[in-house]
Amino acid sequence: MINSNMDETSAVKKVSPKDVFLHLLGIVTLYSSAIALITLFFQYANLAFPDPLNFYRDEILSTIRFSVSTLIIVFPAYVITTWFLNKSYLSNPERRNLRIRKWLIYFTLFVAALVVIGDLVTLVYNFLGGDITSQFVVKVFSVFFVAGSIFTYYFWDIRKYRTE
Repeated sequence: MINSNMDETSAVKKVSPKDVFLHLLGIVTLYSSAIALITLFFQYANLAFPDPLNFYRDEILSTIRFSVSTLIIVFPAYVITTWFLNKSYLSNPERRNLRIRKWLIYFTLFVAALVVIGDLVTLVYNFLGGDITSQFVVKVFSVFFVAGSIFTYYFWDIRKYRTE
């Protein structure tokens, strides 16, 4: 039997299919945009610092076109989805406490932290092996910048709107 005396906070914390859709769309478009941006940085590093033993200009340019195409379509979808979510949070701040939002944000923090840690391990490993090139440094910095930015933003967001 459903309790008819449910308070407003428990009713607000109920997740609708729209909530699931918007939050999943937001996270998937964020991840897709991040991957496309990192790929774009990698390919520009490949063009700027070519490896004479392994240089395929046509393949690099094709990958750049695909990454730019992805960013042109997917990143605005992320911005629009985030705008809709933030609009709903302004009208009803309790929506920030939805379980799906918390799970996806903490999962994103986890993934971003693992990527930054793995990136730093790769940097140290290659440094110790004497394999530091300009191309490699640009790629490591790119991954660190994108993953670090995502981690910083969502960590700030979770701390700013501290929820349980």
